[in-house]
Amino acid sequence: MNSDIRSEESTMVTVVTDDLIMSMLGSPASAGLARTMTAQRLHKWDCFHIHDDAALIVAELVANAAEATPRQKIRFQLSRDAHGIVIAVWDSSPARPVAKPIIEMTLDDLDISEESFDVNGGWGLPIVEALSTACGCTPDPSGGKWIWARLVP
Repeated sequence: MNSDIRSEESTMVTVVTDDLIMSMLGSPASAGLARTMTAQRLHKWDCFHIHDDAALIVAELVANAAEATPRQKIRFQLSRDAHGIVIAVWDSSPARPVAKPIIEMTLDDLDISEESFDVNGGWGLPIVEALSTACGCTPDPSGGKWIWARLVP
């Protein structure tokens, strides 16, 4: 079993076999770090053709965890098995994520006023559902929850 552990102040990366497991603080930078590590691992696994979908899913799940638990520990895991690639993110909040209902919209429906510039979001979970072959939320017995998505390469 190969094991490589690199620790920094707020980030720990662990590689056991081929799984990538990262602990980091919930911050706006967490999603970018997880995306970068995902790209490297997918290239190593010869699965780079699913990079774009995986990058969107990673960004959404990690950003949601960081938003739910700012400046607290979150965990990111990228693994593969006989059924595909699994992206999973843990945070300590017991609250389940809630997806916005999918509705038909036009550009006229968006509020692009300066006060509402950044409140038109919230579509991340429907994007994750659309790009993955399966996804869900699993409570962790020790607290918090895992949000996960599966991709088939």
